[in-house]
Amino acid sequence: MPSVADLLTKSIPELKNIFIDRRRRVPQGLVEALENDSRHGAHQLAKRIRERRRSNRAEGQRLHSLLRFEIELWNDGYTLIAGVDEAGMAPLAGPVVAGAVILPQHYKLRGLNDSKKILDAEIREQMAHIIKRDAICWSFGFAEVEEIDQINIYHAGLLAMQRAFQGLSCLPDFVLVDARRIPNCPAPQRGIIRGDALSASIAAASIIAKTTRDAHMMELDRMYAGYGFASHKGYPTPEHCRALKELGALPIHRRSFARVREVLGLDPIQNELFTDSNDLPAETNEAEEVLVAHSP
Repeated sequence: MPSVADLLTKSIPELKNIFIDRRRRVPQGLVEALENDSRHGAHQLAKRIRERRRSNRAEGQRLHSLLRFEIELWNDGYTLIAGVDEAGMAPLAGPVVAGAVILPQHYKLRGLNDSKKILDAEIREQMAHIIKRDAICWSFGFAEVEEIDQINIYHAGLLAMQRAFQGLSCLPDFVLVDARRIPNCPAPQRGIIRGDALSASIAAASIIAKTTRDAHMMELDRMYAGYGFASHKGYPTPEHCRALKELGALPIHRRSFARVREVLGLDPIQNELFTDSNDLPAETNEAEEVLVAHSP
């Protein structure tokens, strides 16, 4: 890194490109030098660098907090901690997909969060690529529409998570799961309500699950034109509900869901899908979130 004196020979736009756009490390004394610089924009650049530092500190603290469950387990002697989460509980069409991932100890990825809070699909894809590259191992599992209709959506979600766990190339010492517990899991586990926003491992699994399912729905969009699966991914948006009424139900529509049964002229059974109201997964609010996001 050039000295502060050398850096001050550069223009303010050049310095902005280095320290704001490219986020390079800021050498000691540069901010103070910019605050004493008489050039137009120097003071504003110094302010932006200070804001970037505050943002970095806040993000570092957030990511450390996101590891609190993992840190507790590492301190207890567990080494390989898996996070497991699913995506696609609320859609009217397509499978439930679960992700499972074991991250390296003390792994921090800027921006890592619950996949539902990462609204930009391209950013989600980039993060999924980084997670898969950096993870000790990762996997995903599907529960198909026929299974959803046969065993109900709640148990299909558990089945997808079980398959994702079984797909891991190494056996975890401990498993952190979003809101639930995986049946027949050979490793000790803990269900964390809203775990995708509280645990780095579960958040990473949620991103793998979400991006894997979205890619699958893009494939289904090419198979079934006119329904808009590429945009709504099977969720009950106004666009999807209109297409369902106008074009009818497809083989990939969940016949155990009330809106689909209505189109088929069948009695609704949605209330029977969960054996216990306490078993309702946190993701059952996905439909409301997506409807808001897609409302005109």
